[in-house]
Amino acid sequence: MQLFKSKISVLLLTLASSALSLSAQTYRLPGAHIAEHNDLIAKQENIPNEIKAENAQQFLDNLFKEEEEPELDIYTEGWDSRRVNAYAGAEVPQTRIIDVSNFSMPHPGYVTSPYGYRRRFKRMHKGIDLKAHIGDTIRAAFDGKVRMTNFDRRGYGYYVIVRHENELETVYGHLSKFLVDEDTYVKAGDPIALAGNTGRSTGPHLHFETRFMGYPINPAAIFDFANQTVHTDTYTFDKNTYQNARNFDPNANTEYAKQYQAEYQKNHPYQASTKKSNSGKSSTYTVRKGDSLSKIASRTGVSVKQLCKVNGLKTTTKIRPGQKLKLR
Repeated sequence: MQLFKSKISVLLLTLASSALSLSAQTYRLPGAHIAEHNDLIAKQENIPNEIKAENAQQFLDNLFKEEEEPELDIYTEGWDSRRVNAYAGAEVPQTRIIDVSNFSMPHPGYVTSPYGYRRRFKRMHKGIDLKAHIGDTIRAAFDGKVRMTNFDRRGYGYYVIVRHENELETVYGHLSKFLVDEDTYVKAGDPIALAGNTGRSTGPHLHFETRFMGYPINPAAIFDFANQTVHTDTYTFDKNTYQNARNFDPNANTEYAKQYQAEYQKNHPYQASTKKSNSGKSSTYTVRKGDSLSKIASRTGVSVKQLCKVNGLKTTTKIRPGQKLKLR
């Protein structure tokens, strides 16, 4: 009986082993599939060696650069126009809320001539004049792209127009030199030009305009020049009120002018002493090496036109060191 039980156990073990063997054969991958899998792995490239830090950084730089620039649709309407107002005939909304929070003051100068109608010239002054000296840096007021750099002998002189992401356009006039080309993308605060005394100008300054679809907004409605900031983070354009200033205080501008002049004299003692020495009874200026009529005009506060008139000169006349020029 014991022998019979042993034979039964051996038989059961043999059957179990056969079943396991059969199960293993059932789930084994076909040889053809294994060969295809090995072939696929053999043909794959070594990806870790293909990705390099330099390439990854280059990719990220290009990615973020593209993200920085706004969509191109704001640079289409009237973009190729050579007019200051590129929106002639366009349908302009009655009101529009404009974000001016990301700003830069175009120049720290105080207001020398406000926006508005000029009885003396019988015409509208569509911007604000800011005190500037020839060679001072002029900066972009907001992010955007340069639409035009041009010269207008009887008006703006050398001027730059920038179209901004917030739909405004700004105009910078009477410049001496461009620092950007047309179609250049600029950020708020980027240098775009140097101040000058070109065009229809009685002395060195920056003529600054803010426009919405051609409408010349009073810059004092957006900027508080006496405090070198914007009034609020948004400006609401309205066809009925765009010519109005906002919180304009002549007394505040006068106080800021004193601060500006004191700071300028502190940082430019040579120019300050030159002006002082030429403010007495003689009203003359002695030409120094490297001087030009425009430089002398900037230092003395007298226009090039005035210098030529009182000295019988032309703008092309060469002046020499030691020569004395009348200022009045």
